[in-house]
Amino acid sequence: MKPQEILSNIRLNGDRIELTEDLMDEMGDSHISTAVDTPMVPHAFDRSDEEKIAIIQGHFKAIMETLGLDLTDDSLKGTPKRVAKMYVKEIFSGLNPANMPQAALFENKYRYNEMLVEKNISFYSNCEHHFVPIIGKAHVAYISNGKVIGLSKLNRLVEYFAKRPQVQERLTVQIAKTLQEILGTEDVALVIDAKHLCVASRGVEDDTSSTVTAFYGGQFKNEKTKEEFLRYLELNTSF
Repeated sequence: MKPQEILSNIRLNGDRIELTEDLMDEMGDSHISTAVDTPMVPHAFDRSDEEKIAIIQGHFKAIMETLGLDLTDDSLKGTPKRVAKMYVKEIFSGLNPANMPQAALFENKYRYNEMLVEKNISFYSNCEHHFVPIIGKAHVAYISNGKVIGLSKLNRLVEYFAKRPQVQERLTVQIAKTLQEILGTEDVALVIDAKHLCVASRGVEDDTSSTVTAFYGGQFKNEKTKEEFLRYLELNTSF
């Protein structure tokens, strides 16, 4: 048997592994993530949004033509630019740190020292392995250490990290760690429940399952505090 061609090398959990085409396919189906930070090249923002749109438009046009689509049709001829603009300005806008929401903090004048829970935050992301949607809800909680954040900023923070190619585990950690940094407290919890169209529309084609990930920091590592949080969500501690 001809040996698999080694396409590249990466570090995964501290170990260097050789990537073959078969292994890369398996990683995609297993939703393996190689880093907490979204993998980006150093020169990612050397081009303007307009330059990126123009380049992506050309590439997507080539993809459509390769598939045999007739781009002279009135319904299709504007699709390459629409897709390019959507990628840069909308569904992958979270790649650009300039779009990070500004999160102003306020004094906790009410002296509210219990947990605050913002649940059922809807988000749309895209699987980085197949570039198809991840649709889910995020449930965020924190305990104030003297500062509070506007409720809408929790939604915007979830949206920002969702609007990039993602793996759900990474998305969970990115949101939670950033909220800890903004609030200046470890007392942050996050649960994400999402459906992956790379599972529903291809591969095993299971459209009934969902994926749940969680992050518990500070006081939320205490079982009593964690259980209180999960009761608010009407979930159980099996997560």
